[in-house]
Amino acid sequence: MLWKVIVGGIVLLLVILSVKERTRQLKYREKDWESIGETRSSPLSKALANLLGVAGGIYLSLMMVITFLEADLPKSVQVGGLSLEPLAVISIILALIHPYLQLVIDSWKKI
Repeated sequence: MLWKVIVGGIVLLLVILSVKERTRQLKYREKDWESIGETRSSPLSKALANLLGVAGGIYLSLMMVITFLEADLPKSVQVGGLSLEPLAVISIILALIHPYLQLVIDSWKKI
């Protein structure tokens, strides 16, 4: 039981950190719409939509690769009593670390 709470807490922390970094990056790209007077969505909602969009794109790409290679993957994996789909977990993990990888790439471009 404690294992589930710890894993859940770690996943929640990773999601929060990833969304926070995405929000920070979106603020730099955002135009000033206040002068126009149009409504706009919040940086948090954009960051969450971006997180899910990236994870979905990664998932679809991995599914195409697995289908093309005709590889056999288990339908689910048991982790601490939780039943998870392997490709979905990989997709979420890659989507969570994506903004930090983008920071590294941007740092390399400046060198």
